[in-house]
Amino acid sequence: MDQKKDEKLKRTNRTTILFNQREKEAINLYCEKYKIRNKSKFIREAILTEVLQRFDKDYPTLFEFEKPNLFYIK
Repeated sequence: MDQKKDEKLKRTNRTTILFNQREKEAINLYCEKYKIRNKSKFIREAILTEVLQRFDKDYPTLFEFEKPNLFYIK
């Protein structure tokens, strides 16, 4: 991959998520049980998995001509 594409894939956008105490404890227990050390990566992958699965489920629609592709770089 050339440097221009690397720059486009660089994570520079921040999103904040708030959890209640029970949600936070559930995530912590899950991460401990499955030896997940990088919670940011885990949560990011879980969210993107849901998003991509929903895109696949909803495709095709009558008015959508191009399938969303988060990994296509213009």
